[in-house]
Amino acid sequence: MRLSLCNEVLAELSFAEQCAYAAALGYAGLEVAPYTLAEDPTRLDEADAREFAGIAADHGLEISGLHWLLVAPKGLSITSADSAQRARTVDAMRRLVALCAALGGSYLVHGSPGQRRIASGQSKEAALALAVECWIEAANVAASMGLTYCIEPLSPDQTPLVNTLAEAVAIVQAAALPSLKTMLDTSSAGLTESLPIPELIDRYWPSGALAHVQLNDRNRRAPGQGDDHFAPVLTALRRNGYRGWLAIEPFDYRPDGRGSAAFAAGYVKGLLERLD
Repeated sequence: MRLSLCNEVLAELSFAEQCAYAAALGYAGLEVAPYTLAEDPTRLDEADAREFAGIAADHGLEISGLHWLLVAPKGLSITSADSAQRARTVDAMRRLVALCAALGGSYLVHGSPGQRRIASGQSKEAALALAVECWIEAANVAASMGLTYCIEPLSPDQTPLVNTLAEAVAIVQAAALPSLKTMLDTSSAGLTESLPIPELIDRYWPSGALAHVQLNDRNRRAPGQGDDHFAPVLTALRRNGYRGWLAIEPFDYRPDGRGSAAFAAGYVKGLLERLD
C-alpha cells in the first residue's frame, strides 16, 4: 500500500510546491482535486495534463487519481431533473475521466455531495436513478481508458444519497461494469456504518466491488489526530489483499495543511512498517 496526499490540503502552495513538500514527507502520489488546477478543469487539455504530470514526476511522485470531481465548474448535478443540466454534468465527468488518464491517474472518486442532492419534491428513488445513469456514463468512458470510477458513500450530514457501503456495493453489482466500483472513506464510514471498519472491510472487500481507500478520522482531521484506530484498518486491508493507494484526506487541518499532511504521513507510514 502506498500513500497519496489529497492535494487541496496544500492549496495555498503552487502545484510544484505541493509536489516538493509531499515528496519530502514520503508520499508516493497526489490525489488531485481538479478545481485546484484551474477554475474550469474540464477545459484543461492533454498538453496541460502532461505539464502537471511532468511536474509531479520531476519530484518522484505519481498522480494517483482524482477526487472532489464536480466542485468546478459551478452548476453541475447528477440528480437534477433538468436533463440539460445533467447532460452538462455528464460531459464534465467524461472530460475529467480523460483528464485523469492524461495525468497518469488510475481512478476517480465521485464524492461531490453538493452535486448529488435530492431536490424538494423529488423522491430518493428518482434522484438515485438519475445519479446511477450518470455514474454508468462516466464508468463506460473510464473503461475505454483503463480507469476505475468509484462511487463514494458519504455520511448523511453531507448527502442523503448513498451513505453506506451496502448501498454502493448494490449499485456496483447491479451495473455489472468492471470499471464502476465503490471505495472506503474511513471518516464517512465511521460516522455512518453500524459495524467497525475492519469488519466492514472483511464483509465487503471479497465482493470485488471496492477499489480505493481514503483515510481520515471521524473528527474530520488526519488519521492519528483523533480517537479512531487505524492499525486494525490497515491490518484488515492487508488481510484482504489490498495493495493500492491510501489517500490521506483530512478536512480540518491541524495545525494547518502542511502540519496535517506531515502528521498523517509519519503516523500511517509507521503503522505500515509494523505490518511488514
